[in-house]
Amino acid sequence: MNFILRNSDLRSLGDKVIAGQRLTEEDALRLFETRDLNALGAIADVVRQRKVGARASYILNRYINYSNYCILSCQFCAFARKKRDADGFQHTVEEIVQKGREALQLGATELHIVGGLHPSLPFSYYTDMLRALKQLDGRLQLKCFTAIEILHLAWLGRKSVVDTLNELRAAGLDSLTGGGAEIFAKDVRSAIAKGKESAAEYLDVHRTWHGLGGRSTCTMLYGHVESLADRVDHLRQLRALQDETRGFTGFIPLAYHPDNNQVPVHTAPTGFDSLRTIAVSRIYLDNFDHITAYWIGLGLRLAQVALSYGADDLHGTILEEHIFHMAGSKTPQSQSEPAMLKAIREAGRIPVQRNTFYEPIRVWEDEPAGVSAPEPAGAPALLQKNLATA
Repeated sequence: MNFILRNSDLRSLGDKVIAGQRLTEEDALRLFETRDLNALGAIADVVRQRKVGARASYILNRYINYSNYCILSCQFCAFARKKRDADGFQHTVEEIVQKGREALQLGATELHIVGGLHPSLPFSYYTDMLRALKQLDGRLQLKCFTAIEILHLAWLGRKSVVDTLNELRAAGLDSLTGGGAEIFAKDVRSAIAKGKESAAEYLDVHRTWHGLGGRSTCTMLYGHVESLADRVDHLRQLRALQDETRGFTGFIPLAYHPDNNQVPVHTAPTGFDSLRTIAVSRIYLDNFDHITAYWIGLGLRLAQVALSYGADDLHGTILEEHIFHMAGSKTPQSQSEPAMLKAIREAGRIPVQRNTFYEPIRVWEDEPAGVSAPEPAGAPALLQKNLATA
């Protein structure tokens, strides 16, 4: 790495990382401001290699949105609908269970379930849903609900946050999702998500869940009206909570998509911006084991490149994604396992199928280079059916 950095303005920060010293906010801002993307990627890759070696992971999962009806009207959101809107939807528990059953047939180990803040569904809907899904297969991991959904469910059930989380866990909740973090800076949050939970409330929901022994991911939505200093402040607060609880399994930077919303931003983040954001996150978040390159927002090719800029995970097969696509994402709605394996191998990494907690299920280290995972029986037809009705 010294050869790569010898003419770079990042040499001193690279030396600091090599020495295992923690970077400051000022250091992180300096990383964000550099134009030397190759040097930045080299530093991030050193950190990644220390954390995971040559491995890069993915998960076989399915996204399920139970409803897009929402009492909030966040400026950045293209997903939420009111009951008067013709394209609103709401699934019954039985419909969600059928989606879960189909996901199991495709080999999924995780269901990722979020939705809008529904104005009228009872608290029992959510616990019934979790229990019914666990009855399909007790090994199926349920990663559900954002922090704002937990606050909404607590209000709905007239319970404390800790009691709400305990009831959901008893019903089958395995992990919280990291969505809804957006950007923690108050003025930015007001500009893109007025009325949503505060940064302190988001962090406190995750702190409470971690205190109960739960694990979760966390996110940052970048590339809209925030400054680079706002991104650093966001990362600082996540790192501080991780120091406190050690409950985050991974960090997922999310590239903003500008279509169909009320935020005056006309272009999505560039590839340069996405790669530097992933790289800075990997370098600065020294207490996180995993950084995910979210292919839904980046596209699989750029996510593959991100594996050389600090990322060690490509997220999942997903099958059915609404939130980013309603905001203008042009990526496919799903990826096959062979495509994920190919992308990881082409980046020079060893593919690892993981579970919700980033723990390995299968390491493809001993497989010949030309071997890919077979599609489960009936998978192409079932996938085509799912996409046709998405």
